[in-house]
Amino acid sequence: MVWKPRVTVASVIEHDNRFLMVEEMHYGQLTINQPAGHMEHGESLLEAVRRETLEETGWRFEPTALLGIFHMHRNDPDRVFLRFTFTGTLLEAVPGYQIDADITAVHFLTREQIRNQQPRIWRSELVGRSLDMYESGVRHSLDSLQYFLSDD
Repeated sequence: MVWKPRVTVASVIEHDNRFLMVEEMHYGQLTINQPAGHMEHGESLLEAVRRETLEETGWRFEPTALLGIFHMHRNDPDRVFLRFTFTGTLLEAVPGYQIDADITAVHFLTREQIRNQQPRIWRSELVGRSLDMYESGVRHSLDSLQYFLSDD
């Protein structure tokens, strides 16, 4: 059997000293998270993070740097994740955009508002770890990501 972790993307977006966050139900509990989701077949990591940010918030986003790659290991092999977390520029809200039904609200929160909710209402510890990476100034060039289509 070949084990395959789930590949996800997330965006840490600061705008006017506040971070774009989503509120969502997760296993029956209200949580907050960075815009995030699963990469789909045939798309690059950058396409995935642009799409997920738009689908969950109604805002267009342009990634400018990779913050980090997080390997979240759990005892359940079906719940192990590789999360590629990006930062970048918030472009514009798309008027009338219908966000994912799983998202109950979109918020712009200060660092303190996010930290004060930890960890009880965070979707996972990756919320805090991603914010830590952003605040520490870590930025990796997008040139380190290579995407190509194979003929086979």
